[in-house]
Amino acid sequence: MRIAVNTRLLIHGKLEGIGWFTYETFSRMAIDHPNDEFFFIFDRPFSREFIFAKNIHPVVLGPPARHPILWYIWFEFSVNRFLKKLKPDIFISPDGYLSLKTKTPQLAVIHDINFYYYPKGLPWLTSLYLNKYFPKFAGKAKRIVTVSEYSKNTLVEAYKVNPQKIDVVYNGASDNFKPLTEIERADQRNQLTDGWPYFVFVGAFSPRKNISSLINAFDMFRRKTNIQAKLVLVGETMFKASSIEAAHHKSKFKDDIIFTGRKGLPELSRIVGAAQALIFPSLFEGFGIPVLEAILCEVPVAASNSTSMPEVAGNAAIYFEPTSDESIAEAMERIWMDTQLRQRLISNARVQRQKFSWEQAASRLYDIIAKTIES
Repeated sequence: MRIAVNTRLLIHGKLEGIGWFTYETFSRMAIDHPNDEFFFIFDRPFSREFIFAKNIHPVVLGPPARHPILWYIWFEFSVNRFLKKLKPDIFISPDGYLSLKTKTPQLAVIHDINFYYYPKGLPWLTSLYLNKYFPKFAGKAKRIVTVSEYSKNTLVEAYKVNPQKIDVVYNGASDNFKPLTEIERADQRNQLTDGWPYFVFVGAFSPRKNISSLINAFDMFRRKTNIQAKLVLVGETMFKASSIEAAHHKSKFKDDIIFTGRKGLPELSRIVGAAQALIFPSLFEGFGIPVLEAILCEVPVAASNSTSMPEVAGNAAIYFEPTSDESIAEAMERIWMDTQLRQRLISNARVQRQKFSWEQAASRLYDIIAKTIES
């Protein structure tokens, strides 16, 4: 098979959720299927670390596509011209963006459509572009892959896509995420919080992540319990973070809230692994990889009771109503104070984590690619 892949999100040192999905699935695919040819399409100079095998042919097409106008130019002109010349069996887009002009069969990986449900959570031009074109991409795609049954249902509901056209491929998580020894946990806490135990949140700082409510809930938890706990927030600001700044400014316990910024995998896995619990109050997730990362670390999870979180965490988490600061605070108190509950969640995590791995994801995605081409 000749497989063309949109790899514009494979960026050295800056892999995010979709970038990791691309990295983990296609690195395995290229190595496991040496008789297939993979054409990796970048929008800027690339790092050789992403050329995983001899059967990968890197291509750079301009202009760098990091803006709605440039997205349109890149997919409708640059990518379209390249596909017309190459004539691959299929074009796969792990970020869901497609070329509406090409005649090449296309497979779109649409992780979620949070912008449909929360259009005001993004810069207005980005929201306008996504809400205008993603219904067209869903219609144009020969097949669609998404990362949870919840996301599949939203595509059927919002875009009226035939459910028979959509396949679910669960995410995995890095092997870096694994249980720490007590000595490793203590060492990490000494480095990060002067030895104090802490809650952790991991994710981009944007409105739908609901971080301001988490800060408010942390204040409630501290006021009620008088426990000397810390709150560690791992991630970087994406946009519209004023509510986070306001919540932090008025917090009585602002000195106990630690913003670490973005962290690489080795350090991130230690921060998560040493936490008392992961608190994940997101309003909308197509999957929620930080939840899986905590499960792999055998760290108890308290998460939103909405969207994909119950599907991913199962009985390895307790749940709260994300629009209620009081509900989040109550879950924080419960998961901190109840030792038997924590042990039950850890035990359940050992079973739940078997459902997810990048090996399973890569194998299933390859089978879907082959099925799409054969059909």
